[in-house]
Amino acid sequence: MEWKDDALILGLRRHGEGSVIVEAMTRGHGRHLGLVRGGRSTQMRSVLQAGNSVQVTWRARLEDHLGNYAVEAETLRAATLMQSGLGLYGLQTLAAHLRLLPERDPHAALYEAALVILGHLDEAQKAARLMIRFELALLDELGFGLDLTNCAATGAAGELAFVSPKTGRAVSKTGAGKWADRLLALPAFLSPSPPLDERGAVAHELDQGFRLTGHFLSRNIWEPRAIRLPDEREGFMRAVAKALA
Repeated sequence: MEWKDDALILGLRRHGEGSVIVEAMTRGHGRHLGLVRGGRSTQMRSVLQAGNSVQVTWRARLEDHLGNYAVEAETLRAATLMQSGLGLYGLQTLAAHLRLLPERDPHAALYEAALVILGHLDEAQKAARLMIRFELALLDELGFGLDLTNCAATGAAGELAFVSPKTGRAVSKTGAGKWADRLLALPAFLSPSPPLDERGAVAHELDQGFRLTGHFLSRNIWEPRAIRLPDEREGFMRAVAKALA
């Protein structure tokens, strides 16, 4: 068995004297592990860092074996990401989210989205909006997508301002009525007709977005799997707030 694919390194652990087991998110083969012989050498250490983009060639005798990786460097961004809290926590949050996906299950759209976020972790507001959208996409890929297209109560597509915490469907200001205080806020940049200039998303709207996705991640994924709220995500949110202060 053999294949070659683009990959994002998520992490690694030692194996034996000088080898490592690399966990990577690949474009076409999903989250996939592989053994890199000599991975602890001076030459490979700078390449096998979380956050780096590489090309991997995986080989194994049988499909269900761990297999070996041959790794070639492409974009070495790890050192840059480690220089700021936004970069470090952003990378760690993405890795934690991608680990929620079944191993070897392809999710090309999430792979591409992760690369986009990594390219904007020096822009707090944009990185936060991208992360919120990534979390919505993650929920969708795992079968818990939200319906933000029209109001669950009136069917209208305009003035959407809330989301039902039970059904995950959008609700307009009119449809919410006296129940508005029991609903989750829908930030304007996530509505079907967002502002033309998304740079206007202020801190409280980003907080609303993280509260929205966090509610459904907790209810549908973290709690059923007995996973505690990721510290990395909290760190990313604090880094965003600090940068915008």
